[in-house]
Amino acid sequence: MSLKQRIQDDMKTAMKARDQDRLLTIRMLLAAMKQKEVDERVELDDAAVVAITDKLVKQRKDSIEAYLSAGRKDLADKEQAEMIILQGYMPKAADPSEIEAVIEQAVRDAGPIGPAAMGKVMAQVKAALAGRADLSAVSQQVKARLSR
Repeated sequence: MSLKQRIQDDMKTAMKARDQDRLLTIRMLLAAMKQKEVDERVELDDAAVVAITDKLVKQRKDSIEAYLSAGRKDLADKEQAEMIILQGYMPKAADPSEIEAVIEQAVRDAGPIGPAAMGKVMAQVKAALAGRADLSAVSQQVKARLSR
């Protein structure tokens, strides 16, 4: 079963269970997916659905920080609940040893080591770890590895 189909099935389940919070979050995700399909005239695969979900999770994290700094814990709690639901559709997070192995393989494949190889290495790492790791932190690891 594709991720898109699983999300649609979960929406039906939430409707039957009258779980309004979950239903609204899933509908928001489906709307973002549909918007992408209409804008680009494509059928989304699992990787594209994960990318959309990851973007929505990042938006929730940013909103939580903004609401907490403004003293709006009630809105931050709502965003936190949405983020938890969305994270249920993300692939299992990569562990540090797996991230290190992907970086090492990408460095070997990139050829000459140095700061100029950053783009090649990050392209390969991004493809391997999309949605499974914080790519900004991984970028820092790659930069440190290439400067050795």
